[in-house]
Amino acid sequence: MEIVIQLKAPERQLELFGPADSHLRLVRDNLGVRLTARGNNLRITGKAANVNTAAQVIDKMQKHLLRRNELNADDVAGYIAGIAAPAESIEQGQVEESPETITVFSHKKVIKPNTKGQLRYVKAMFDNDLTFCIGPAGTGKTYLAVAVAVSMLRKKQIRRIVLARPAVEAGEKLGFLPGDIQAKVNPYLRPLFDALEDMMEFSQMHKLMELDIIELIPLAFMRGRTLNESVIICDEAQNTSPLQMLMVLTRLGRGSKMIITGDVTQIDLPAGQKSGMIEAIDRLRRIRGIGVVELTRGDIVRHHLVQNIVRAYRDKRTTAKKQS
Repeated sequence: MEIVIQLKAPERQLELFGPADSHLRLVRDNLGVRLTARGNNLRITGKAANVNTAAQVIDKMQKHLLRRNELNADDVAGYIAGIAAPAESIEQGQVEESPETITVFSHKKVIKPNTKGQLRYVKAMFDNDLTFCIGPAGTGKTYLAVAVAVSMLRKKQIRRIVLARPAVEAGEKLGFLPGDIQAKVNPYLRPLFDALEDMMEFSQMHKLMELDIIELIPLAFMRGRTLNESVIICDEAQNTSPLQMLMVLTRLGRGSKMIITGDVTQIDLPAGQKSGMIEAIDRLRRIRGIGVVELTRGDIVRHHLVQNIVRAYRDKRTTAKKQS
């Protein structure tokens, strides 16, 4: 199949096509079409479904450039992902979006908070640009944060999801682990992968990651960045130092939300080092636009034994404090 598109602003062809045609290459490589520019026209050839999708992407790229007077690779990648994997409408899905029902990319899944604490957490994420959530293992801190982020990406309210964790686990250093940097950080980011895989097809997740629409990174890789129109999730934040937490918080850009999660009873920092998450909550909890939610043992939704395990360890710590 072939479609010929007439360029709306031929004099801005270089901006539309990108440096060294990089925007066109993004469309070509991700949608499997051939693109040929001739004068004021752009010819798209390939399989019918791919050509139609590419034509929609090019149309949105042109409108974006004319409306905002700029176009970058992130914009192009966002249109590719949004059109190639469109969100079903509320009418089609027969699901009304609310804190009680979070719709994600999986056609079979609607995510619902299971406890009052979880519902309070989801409402806080929707209502605030910065949300802190602390709670024991199994309370859904990470899972619900990823669900809200995926839901906002699905509705095109944001352009990117950034998922980050500090690489601090039981005193081990990244340099001692085998493999390249990706192999080294994978164990730390695995819980975030697991949550994503439950909310979209693996192939879709892989494509969004290739386009940098979804990023899973160690915390240190956030330094120096400003993240606009994004949901930034910092998981296991109890293991950040005060300076690391300040660095994370100052990455928040326009049109973005940030969600900071952690379990302050499981801090793996060196003895005597204060958790940046605890300090940040103490300093910021009274600022308007910042939500702080504390989940409890009653919000645990894993195996019923997890509640008993958490209680047993809590009781032991309480006894030790009284004896000391």
